[in-house]
Amino acid sequence: MTDGNATREPAELPAEIRENVPAWDDEYFDRVSDRLMYSYDLERDYSVRGESFELYGELRMVSQKQFLHPALSYADHETEEYVFARRTDEPTVSELEALTDLGHDLADDWVDADEEHYETNFTFVLVADDLPDDVREFVAGFRDRTLLKFGYYGHYEVHLVVVAPDDEAGVESREAELLDAFALWGDVEQPSEGFFSRLAKRFWT
Repeated sequence: MTDGNATREPAELPAEIRENVPAWDDEYFDRVSDRLMYSYDLERDYSVRGESFELYGELRMVSQKQFLHPALSYADHETEEYVFARRTDEPTVSELEALTDLGHDLADDWVDADEEHYETNFTFVLVADDLPDDVREFVAGFRDRTLLKFGYYGHYEVHLVVVAPDDEAGVESREAELLDAFALWGDVEQPSEGFFSRLAKRFWT
């Protein structure tokens, strides 16, 4: 990763932020957390609807437009990002489909569909020993976006990422933006911009 934040050492963060970032016994997830901690509130050993994940992260942001003065704001838009990551011995298409269904179930519970809601993203990451061809093909062609009230209440989207660190291989679904955060081995085939700069442009421009 080439983003400025990604190259910073965790020690450069304010102490109150570092104290709230958990430590993982799994070295891989501990290193991934060093990349995500700048943008996400992180938890370890997270469970929801009977599914367990070694790493969970959430990001909540509100963007707004202002007219002359901050007090005169309008067009507030809420965006939420949720990340769920776990290890699996052998990733399968059926497991990814089950995680997609979980994303839709969580959207029913977690998304407040109203005029201020703009976007909610659910990203599921599988960390595996290898990356089967059928899984790679499924993820590479995957996109699942749901409009809420024909888009008037924004939308939510489910994203998939599968990485095989030992093989230095990874794939993400068409609109996902987290593969480079989990690709600890170096460069992967990604757009010229990294995750953190794309995130900043999405919400602050």
